[in-house]
Amino acid sequence: MATESSTSPAVGRALDILSYLAERTGTVSASTMARDLALPRSSVYHILAVLTGRGFTVYVPEAKGYALGAAAYQLASAFTMHDQLERLARPVLRTVAAAAGITVHLGILRGASTLYLLKEYPPKQSELEPPLVTAVGVLLPAHLTANGRAILAQLPTEQLRALYSRPGDFISRTGRGPRSLGELQTALALEKAQGWSEEVELIAAGLRSAAAPVFDLHGQPVAAISCTWRSRVAVREPSELVGRLVSGAQEITRRLR
Repeated sequence: MATESSTSPAVGRALDILSYLAERTGTVSASTMARDLALPRSSVYHILAVLTGRGFTVYVPEAKGYALGAAAYQLASAFTMHDQLERLARPVLRTVAAAAGITVHLGILRGASTLYLLKEYPPKQSELEPPLVTAVGVLLPAHLTANGRAILAQLPTEQLRALYSRPGDFISRTGRGPRSLGELQTALALEKAQGWSEEVELIAAGLRSAAAPVFDLHGQPVAAISCTWRSRVAVREPSELVGRLVSGAQEITRRLR
C-alpha cells in the first residue's frame, strides 16, 4: 500500500513508484503498478511521464512496461562512491586528528556548497578546540570554506564559471570573502599553486581553516580534508597542521587509486 506525504502527494507517489521498480527485475506495466500500489491509474501515468522525461524511469515499448532509468542508477552510483570514499578516508582522518590534536573533516562539493561527510575527533579533546558549525550533513557556501575552496581551486575555469554565474552567488557570512568570480579565481589560483587552501574568518569570526584536496584515479578533485582552529591561538602552528592535512589527503588519494 502506498504512503503519501500530506504536503506533497505527488512526491510521495513518485518515490513509491521508484522504490517499487527498484525491488523488481525486468519491466512492469503502469496498470500493474497502479494496482499493487493502490494508486489511481491516471496519477501513475502522469508521474511515470515526468520520471521518464527526467531519466529516472524508462519505457520499453516491446514489453509495454517501465524499468528504472539511468538517472536512478546514477544516484545509486553516487551513493556507492561516497560510501567507498568514506570507508577509505575514515582511518586516515582518525590518524590525522590524533597526530594534530584537532578535529578533521572530509567534505565534498554539492553544487556551489560544501557538504561534510565525515568528522573525526582527536582522542583527547583540547580546550583550544572551537565550537564548529561543520557537522556531518551540513551545507556551507563552498567559496567561503577552506574545504570547498580546496576542491574549487582544482576545477576547470568553465566549471567554476558554471557554478558562479550570478553576482548573488557570492554571499558573505562575516562581511568578508570574494564578491565576484574574478576575485574568487585570483584567490583560488594562489591556493592551487601552493597545494592547499585556507579561509580566515569567512565562516565565523575568530576562526581559521585549512584544507587539502583529494583526487580520484582520473586525477579529478572529489573531496578535501580540513580542520578549523582559533585564528588567534599562538600554540597552533599553521604549517604543521597544513602539512598533516596535505599528507592525509595524499594518502586518501593513493587509496582511491
